[in-house]
Order: sequence, then structure tokens, then C-alpha cells
Amino acid sequence: MIHHETLRGFLAEDAPFGDQTTQAVVPMTDGRAAVIAGDTGVVAGIAEAIILFSECGVEARALAGDGDWIDPGQQILDISGPVHGILLAERTVLNLMGRMSGIATATKRFSSLIESVMPGARIAGTRKTAPGLRFFDKKAVMLGGGDPHRYTLSDAIMIKDNHLALVGIEEAIAKARAVSRFRVIEIEVETPEDAMTAASAGADALLLDNMNADSVKETVALLEAHDLRKNVFLEISGGITPANAGSYEGCGIDLVSSGWLTHSVKNFDFSLEMRMALRVIKL
Repeated sequence: MIHHETLRGFLAEDAPFGDQTTQAVVPMTDGRAAVIAGDTGVVAGIAEAIILFSECGVEARALAGDGDWIDPGQQILDISGPVHGILLAERTVLNLMGRMSGIATATKRFSSLIESVMPGARIAGTRKTAPGLRFFDKKAVMLGGGDPHRYTLSDAIMIKDNHLALVGIEEAIAKARAVSRFRVIEIEVETPEDAMTAASAGADALLLDNMNADSVKETVALLEAHDLRKNVFLEISGGITPANAGSYEGCGIDLVSSGWLTHSVKNFDFSLEMRMALRVIKL
């Protein structure tokens, strides 16, 4: 479900009192324009772009679909309507499509890398998203083939280091289980020994946080030796990027979560090109 009110807010942020330049120098004309890709990768944000243009009284026709692989020079949207509306939505559309497509492209490439070095494992995003953009960042991760992971603190029980600074591993798991027997309980651990403690205490999933490849392999081997590996879902996280993911080859985990996908996004290049005026509206 797309957040229409959020998209309207983006437009209001960019033009709280209208587009002063366009209103001053451009006649009220109907025209056409095109959104053109400048990079190669996965396109995302098309559905949002269509809504943003529609909010400005402009029709945008998609020539590619969200999740498609696109190339430089490819036209993504055919746009027609009042040029004042086209120019009002232009920057907001390009900014959102650029960010979302950058995230989707990075996710697609990272996912392919993960599959090659850790067969069966998936790439996932995190909550390290820009405030106000989480829905769109998570959607982009999914369009790139990744797992969105939890959207909010309300979605799942994940016991992290600051929780464990206040409550011990076994006590934390017991309290979480007492609240709900139906929710998955995931806990963050930083050593093989803590992983063993958490698995023995009944955690459903272990997040191996900031462990190097040797520590991850040691943890997996320890869990297997005590017949606990089959009981837990294993996630690794903490500074994992395409540059170092190869060192975890064959480590036997289920999920790689990486904040890099959203906090270090490289914007995807799009441009909007005005084509022609269709008619001048005479008042």
C-alpha cells in the first residue's frame, strides 16, 4: 500500500507556496515530457512517480515496470499535461526514483553476490533508513530481490545489545516468551558462547553481530556439535558490504542483513526532458 499522504507531503516540502519560477516565466501550457534513465540497474519508484504527477494534474504513462532492469537512455515515463504541474513534480519524482532505484540496484547486485558465496542465504535490509522514507526504502529492497526485515519496533521481538546491558540473555528470552508464545524471538549475540546460551534458552533466531567469518564458522560448528543448529535461524550483520561479503563464503547462515543498502545508497541517475508544448491555455 503506497502512502499517498506521505507523497503529498514531499510535494508540499518542495513547494510550500507553489513554484515561483514557473509561475513567473512559463505560460499556462499543456506539454509533454519524458523521464530518461542515465544508469544501468533496477528501476523502482514508478508507481510513486505516477501518483506524484497525478497530484499535480499530470498523466504519467509507465514504459517500464518497477523491478525491471533498465539501461542508459531508456525512456521510463511518458508524461503529458500542464507544464506547470510537470515542473512542480519534477524534482520530487527524480529524487524518489533515484533513491529507490539506487537501493534496488544495490540490493540486486548484493543478492547475486550472497547467493554465489553463501548458497541459500538471502540479503535483507535493516531499520537504518532515512526518517520518513522507510516504506520506500524497504519497498526498494524488495524490488531488488531482498528481504525487508522488520519495518518497525512493533513488528517483532529482537533482543539487542542495549537490552542485554539491562537484562541477561536467559532472562530476556524467558520474559519475551512469557509475553507471547507465537512470536519469533530473535536475539543479538557477539560471541559463540553467547550464541550457545541463547540457543539453549530457546531463542528462535540468532543475530550474529559484528562477528568476523572465523567466529561465525566457529559458532555454526558449535551449534551443530550440540545439535542446536537445526533449532535456530541464523542471521549475520554488522558492517557487511559487497567488499567483505566474500570472506563469509560457506559459513552456513540463513540471512545477511546490511544497513549499507539504505544508509550508503548511490543515487540512480534519471533526468526529465521537456519535449513540446501541446497548446497554450488562454485565460
